[in-house]
Amino acid sequence: MILAAGRGERMRPLTDHTPKPLLQAGGKPLIVWHIERLVCSGINDLVINHAHLGVQIEQALGNGSRFGATIRYSNEGTALETAGGIAFALPLLLPSHACGRDGDVFAVVNGDIWCDYDFAQLPALAGTMQQRGDLAHLVLVDNPGHNPKGDFVLQDNRVVPESRIPNPESCTLTFSGIGLYRPALFAGIPRGSKAPLAPLLREQIAQGKVSGEHYRGIWVDVGTPQRLDELDKQLLTSQNAPHV
Repeated sequence: MILAAGRGERMRPLTDHTPKPLLQAGGKPLIVWHIERLVCSGINDLVINHAHLGVQIEQALGNGSRFGATIRYSNEGTALETAGGIAFALPLLLPSHACGRDGDVFAVVNGDIWCDYDFAQLPALAGTMQQRGDLAHLVLVDNPGHNPKGDFVLQDNRVVPESRIPNPESCTLTFSGIGLYRPALFAGIPRGSKAPLAPLLREQIAQGKVSGEHYRGIWVDVGTPQRLDELDKQLLTSQNAPHV
């Protein structure tokens, strides 16, 4: 699932007429970078949620065939926040969920980030989650300047409560917006209601049900026009660099 329902307030005025995932960097929309990387990794069954200017997203991407993907859309009407949007899309993500197969695992990627994370490793990570009974796996990154305190504490590939670590600030990292989840994580959210993701994660972290990894590759939270402009210049420069 690619999350694309946010209003993009910090991106205004760019997002007044264009949904944030369709903003371009390096010559293509942010969301297309994700789709192409996912397909190259063998992941081509995609669900995209939308709300603000969502029709534009459907018109731009279609059914996904030109990317080698199958894309279905979860139209929220009004954005339901991260967990609410995922819960709303579960029937599209996991048709078998209606049959009670809570062991299934699906990936979720924020539509407003740019990264070179290797999505090909997600199936193996999903298998490990199932073996351990975890409800989530989070990809964490070094804390950027706009989030210096980070989000979660990582220790030995487990996301743990800050209270269990003597100096949590030394191992606190930022959530990248890339995660693996099992449907049971969202069982308490009435379909169609708004709900943030962080409280659900912290509840499961306290129960020891969340794994994690520290990704040290390229990752950009494209949250402001300035960051979008910087990313665009970086990508165009790398594309125009001579290949040896």
